[in-house]
Amino acid sequence: MQVTLNGFSAWAFNVLPSVLPFIFLTKILSSLGHIQSFSKIFAKPIAKFYNCPPCASYVFLMSVISGYPVGAKMTADLYQNGQISKADAFRMTSFCSTSGPMFIIGAVGVGMLKNAYFGYIIFISHALGALINGLFYKNIKVKEEEKQDFVQTTKPEFNIGEIVTDSAISIISVGTIIAIFFVIIHSLTPLFNLFPAPLSGVLEGLIEITKGCIDISSNLSFKSTILACTFVISFGGLSTILQSITMLNKLKMPISLFILQKTTHAIFSSLIAGLILILI
Repeated sequence: MQVTLNGFSAWAFNVLPSVLPFIFLTKILSSLGHIQSFSKIFAKPIAKFYNCPPCASYVFLMSVISGYPVGAKMTADLYQNGQISKADAFRMTSFCSTSGPMFIIGAVGVGMLKNAYFGYIIFISHALGALINGLFYKNIKVKEEEKQDFVQTTKPEFNIGEIVTDSAISIISVGTIIAIFFVIIHSLTPLFNLFPAPLSGVLEGLIEITKGCIDISSNLSFKSTILACTFVISFGGLSTILQSITMLNKLKMPISLFILQKTTHAIFSSLIAGLILILI
């Protein structure tokens, strides 16, 4: 019971105040159908390099600013509103599911590593890794869809009541998942203790990134910490992956595909972080 309360406390004081406003505001933008107007400048590069509609650039921007799971939520909303196809959504999740500066620079850099500079390295590596990752999924296909362009036939309906309810349900779902994974990690602690401290921290991070980054930062040198934190943050942990899959429920996206996308994202981000550490 106490561990569950700790999970809900972490959600209430860290995730809720930082993520809920973004979920609400992005839901309003999706419902109003104005996202396309923000994305025209990136239409050609997004189409050429990622085989995605212009709105993907805006979703990436909002994801990289606000963090998990806003990118997944916006992608699901656009699909539900008829603004993107399922194939578009599957491509977009490969680079539009990211953490944000509030967690990476604030919580990890300043809070855990005691140096915002390290947070910037992780954040830059994480964002660039996402953009590179998207290039490898640009040709992903969905058998159920035809090849012609998907065209929205009706304008999304704006209903403030539904937006509030949907936002509340989404953020409560996130809190429930975080609390559950706090219990899972606590239950697995005896198993994690069998491994050396640095490895146990990484294993915890693969389940829940916040707890993992705390343990990683206290047991590794700063370069190893940057690489390990970059990997687990980009992977997202099973907790964050489940949060995103919950948002993407209407897409019926295979969880195996999403895990693969997050794994390759983690690899690319770590390689970029390693290159930056060599150059500085």
